[in-house]
Formats: sequence, structure tokens, C-alpha cells
Amino acid sequence: MNDHDLWQRYKGHLCECPTVGLAVDISRMAFDEGFFNAMSAPMDRAYDAMASLETGAIANPDEQRMVGHYWLRAADLSPDEQVKGAITQTLAQIREFASDIHGQRLCPPKGPRFTDALLIGIGGSCLGPQLVTDALGSKRDKMKIHTLDNTDPDGFDRVFAALGASLNRTLVLVISKSGGTPEPRNGMLETERAMKQRGLDLAPQAVAITGKDSRLDRHARDQEWLRRFDMWDWVGGRTSVMSAVGLVPAALQGIDIDRLLEGAAEMDRVTRSRRTPGNPAALLALMWHHATDGQGERDMVVLPYKDRLLLLSRYLQQLVMESLGKQLDLDGRRVHQGIAVYGNKGSTDQHAYVQQLRDGIDNFFATFIVVLRDETRPRRGEVFEVEAGVTSGDYLSGFWQGTRQALYENGRGSITITIDQLDARSLGALIALYERAVGFYATLVNVNAYHQPGVEAGKKAASAVLETQTAVVAALREQSTAVTPDELAGHIGNSDQVETVYHVLQHLAANKRGVVRARGGKFKWKE
Repeated sequence: MNDHDLWQRYKGHLCECPTVGLAVDISRMAFDEGFFNAMSAPMDRAYDAMASLETGAIANPDEQRMVGHYWLRAADLSPDEQVKGAITQTLAQIREFASDIHGQRLCPPKGPRFTDALLIGIGGSCLGPQLVTDALGSKRDKMKIHTLDNTDPDGFDRVFAALGASLNRTLVLVISKSGGTPEPRNGMLETERAMKQRGLDLAPQAVAITGKDSRLDRHARDQEWLRRFDMWDWVGGRTSVMSAVGLVPAALQGIDIDRLLEGAAEMDRVTRSRRTPGNPAALLALMWHHATDGQGERDMVVLPYKDRLLLLSRYLQQLVMESLGKQLDLDGRRVHQGIAVYGNKGSTDQHAYVQQLRDGIDNFFATFIVVLRDETRPRRGEVFEVEAGVTSGDYLSGFWQGTRQALYENGRGSITITIDQLDARSLGALIALYERAVGFYATLVNVNAYHQPGVEAGKKAASAVLETQTAVVAALREQSTAVTPDELAGHIGNSDQVETVYHVLQHLAANKRGVVRARGGKFKWKE
């Protein structure tokens, strides 16, 4: 296709959304003109399913729950007054709480004011807030946000060391819907221990964001934590960034949460349109379907050409892969659906893996995220040029265009999403765009986007390992001589789990927790 034809195709398939300052270009995807007609009926079903979801239908049949993250930014669309009241009341509480913290009406017992916030969560309870924090943060932030998002002791120590003397001025946000998820629970206990070592109590500096009457909610209430915010069963973790999960840390940081919500609400309005060429979320879903043949046959490579959007690919990994990666479809058929997502940032990707994208195996489609305004806040003085008439931002723009063209020349498809500038409103719109696209695509391939049985299976398997560890330690204590993993597995009546027994022994020995290695691949207990 020559340059003139490419330009005509670009103009013919460009979806511009001026009310959110965003455009989607699908012209470099290799669909033919009959594709949209062929997908018209499936897309109508996707529109119907989305409309049903937004009006409060049971969209998660496994758990008999509504799915209502769209109501978080448009409470008037809630299916009943109770849900509407919960949203508006919580939003008012968040604004008031942030104002009290910033105005020093709420202060730590051993510090003049709160200067830092430590967010403890996992998955959706952290990825959304981390994206918002990194994308919109600046030296003008009212509080600095830190994160514990794993159960790695070394990771805990690094964060506590970074906080140092400011731990007495740190607000601790513990986020867990059920209150029993191991990672945030462990992070809470480790934080409590670190604070005790410094003569501090957790409760006066702690905030719980959790389900009503959950294990965490009861603990926070009994220990008289500083504040508790509700999470609702109709909001999934990966779509919770517009709830208290994301809004509390964002408000504390000083981000304009009303603009974040406004951008998301406006994108929701735009993507309710049934006119597919003007609906950017529908176009994304259809391009995903075209690229992957509706079977996940290609990976989604997300390339944001903006440092502040580095975490977007990580955020989208969870949103897309946890929502769409399913073994069974809604009819119970084994389908093994999903789209793998990975990415870095431009122009780092140019020097990392674009070589393979262009010349290697053709198993992906790319999505470029481009921000037109180079700087969040324009620098004072004249524009700085690194060469005559050329700025650093010009180079960045040139690199994404060059990469896009290089991929196209080798038959590699790409989508380009352009936003005018990166601010709270546009970030809210970008998040909402992908939430809607995931919902549409899930209907197109007939899967439930709102449950995650594979995650639950992993949690159960982890619990089984810990139960085995308890049995291994008890049995090893009783042995007078060193034993092999096979022998120990037999002692605990778990002969088919020898490898698990070995890994438990190996880990305990490496951390000098009573287990020592002996000759001949054996282990023994040493007090």
C-alpha cells in the first residue's frame, strides 16, 4: 500500500473522541473492509451485554454478583439507592479524610504531621494505585506514596529502610477485600513489627480499605484504627482503582480525584455508543479479536511512549489476562481463552525487543500509546533544542513513528492510541477505555470477564504447601537421624508430594530455621 493509500485508510478509520482528548488509529491492522460487517451481530450482542451489566444484571454467574465499577464514576446510574448512597458517601468521606490529613487535623501520635503513606495490598489492590501514583506524581505531591505489594521479606526491609525515620509520620493503608489474603496480611504484620521496633503503634496510623465485616474490618474496628473505608463485592480488584482502593491514596497524594472520575465517566459515555466506528473501546475489542482470531493467537505488546506510563503495561497485564484468561466459556465448554500482554516503554523498547518484533516470530500485535504534549508542566523559558529545530520530545515522536512504520513494512500490525496530554482526566479516560474494551471482548469470545478461578486455585495450592511444611517440621523434629525427602514424605503420609517436601526443606535450611543439610541428600533437625 502506497503512502497516499495509507493516508486515506488512516483518515477512514481514525476514531477521534474530542471530549476526552483521545484518538484511536486502527489503520495499521490488516483487516479487510468486510470485517466489520461480519462482526456486526457479535458486536450487537456485546453492546446488549454491556448495557445489561450497567443496569445491574448478575454479570458474574459464578458468584451471583453484579459488576458495578462503572457506577463508581456515575453514581446516578446505580441500580438502586443503596448502592448510589454507598458510592457518594464513600467519596465524600475520602475527600474529608484527605483534607483532614493535609490540614493536620489528623496527625500521628509521635510526629507533627503525616508526610508519607504506605500502601499494602496485592494485585488489583496495588497495580491501579501504583499506576496513578507514578503517572501523576510530582515534587508538589502532598504525601509520598510507598508500596508493599508482595510477601518478600527482603522487599519489606527495603521499603522500611527507605522510610527510615519517617515511619512515625507514615499513614499505613491496608487494602484487602476479604481481609484474609496472605500478602497484605503479611505486609500488615511486618509493618506492625517494624513500627514496634521504633516504639510506635500501628493502630493510630492505620487505615483499612476492606469489605464490610471482613476479617480485616473487624480487626481494624477492635484495634481502633484511624479510619475504615468500604470495598464492595460488586467491584473486582482489577477494576477497583476508581473506588476507595485507588482514590484514598490518590487523594492523599494530592491528585485531583474528581478529574480522574470525570475522565472515566466521559469515556464511559463515549463508549456506550452503538456506532462502532465512533466507539474506541469497541474498535479495540474488534482489533483484538481480528489479531488473535478470537483465540489469543497473538500477544498484545503495549508500548507507551511516555515515562509516566511505564506501569501501564503491568496494569493492563492484570486487567486483560485475569479477565480473559479462562479455561471454560460461559456455556461450560473448554476453550482456553486469553491474550498475553507485555510491554516496556518507548523508546527503551527500540533498544530492547523491537528487533524481534520486526524480524522475529509474528506472534503479536502492538499498541502504541502516544501523548502529544511533551511535558506535564511546560518548562520555563524557551524551548530547549538538542539540535537545530529539534527537541528531545521530537526525537521521541520520531521514534514511535519510525517503529510503527518499521513494523508495518514487515507485515506486523499495530494500534495507536493518542491522548492530547497526560493528566488526571486523561488517565481516567484511558483506564475506562480498557475496562470497556475488555468487557466487549469477553462477550465476543463468550467468557466471564469478572471471575478468576485460576487465581483461587493458586491460593489453595499455596495453602496446601504451608500445611505440608507444618507436617514436615513436626515429623523432622521426631527423627533421631538425618532422613531423605522421600523418607520424610512417607512419615507424613504424603508420598506423592516428595518434591514439595524437598522444596520446603531446602527453603527452611537456607534460612537457618532448624533444618540443616546432611550428607547423601538428607536433612535433619537442629535446635
